Formats: sequence, structure tokens, C-alpha cells
Amino acid sequence: MVTDLETGESIESEYRTSTGAFLNKAQDEVVANVEARIAAWTFLPEATVLMYLSDVDKGGETVFPRSEAADSQPKGDDWSNCAKDGYAVKPRKGDALLFFSLHINATTDRLSLHGSCPVIEGEKWSATKWIHVRSYDSIPSAEKCIDMYPECSSWAASGECDKNPSYMVGTQEYVGHCRKSCNVCS
Repeated sequence: MVTDLETGESIESEYRTSTGAFLNKAQDEVVANVEARIAAWTFLPEATVLMYLSDVDKGGETVFPRSEAADSQPKGDDWSNCAKDGYAVKPRKGDALLFFSLHINATTDRLSLHGSCPVIEGEKWSATKWIHVRSYDSIPSAEKCIDMYPECSSWAASGECDKNPSYMVGTQEYVGHCRKSCNVCS
């Protein structure tokens, strides 16, 4: 599956394939060192760092089709047609691309929508590090009867469990943030 550059929806791709693997945080010294360097570089909680692990003979660019800077980037014949549809970055071994998915007010930055252009010649190897607002370690489990925030008890006392049940208590798909204070678990 890839992201359709026009709609942002997931679609099947006949020409782009990839294989992925997820690594545990700080699973070894190399991963821990990469994470430490990224943390020192970003300072912000919601970001993506795309690290290029190989050169690509042709194609394979990362393209930002909604970027306002697209027209300011001249592109010759050494760019793929896909890369000409927005601001693009060529994959170069050892380079890293940092971009933010949220504005400073925590709303989604739609200009950060990006895609990978097809590799025309060669192979593309990359690694991605996503920096999230909250660590995955702190995502609540339905088995745990916890409050995610110290304010949960005051929110519950003011009626938020009834006013905002999806957030406070949760749904079948989503574990609530204040389950303990809302008395839905023990």
C-alpha cells in the first residue's frame, strides 16, 4: 500500500514494493545512538526523520506534493516525473530528512503529506524514525486500570466521563485516558 498523492488515501501500487521492520526503542547500541542523535536534533514531539541508507541511481525521491516550495525548486532530466509534482528530496546515502507533521498548535500540517517516488534504477534502502507526542510505552492497555493524566480525577468530578466518554472512558477501538477516575475498571 502507498499513499495516493492527490487524495491522501491508501492505494495498492503496481510499481512500488517495500519491506519493513520495526525495531524496539534502544534495542541495541546502534539504535540507541541513532535515537539519541535524532532527539538532540528535533526538540519537538511530532516529527519524522527519514534516513537514506543507499544511493539510488534514478528515482526514489521523497516528494511533498502540497509543499508551497514546489515551484521554487528547479528540476532537470535527472529528476523522475513523480518528483516534478512537488518539492522533492533525492535519496543520498548518509543523508537524513527531518520534517514535522504538526503545526506548533498541534494541528496537522497538511503540507507534510509526502510520498516515495518509484525507484527507476537501483535499489532504495531507508530507515524511518517517528517521533510522537507521547511514547508508545504510555499508550494505555484495556487490562490496566489507570489514568493517563493527573487531571483525570478533577475532569471526572466535573462530569467529563459523561460529556466526553470516547476520550475519558474509551470505545471498542480506543482505550480511554481516564478509566480509573471514571470507575469503568478496577
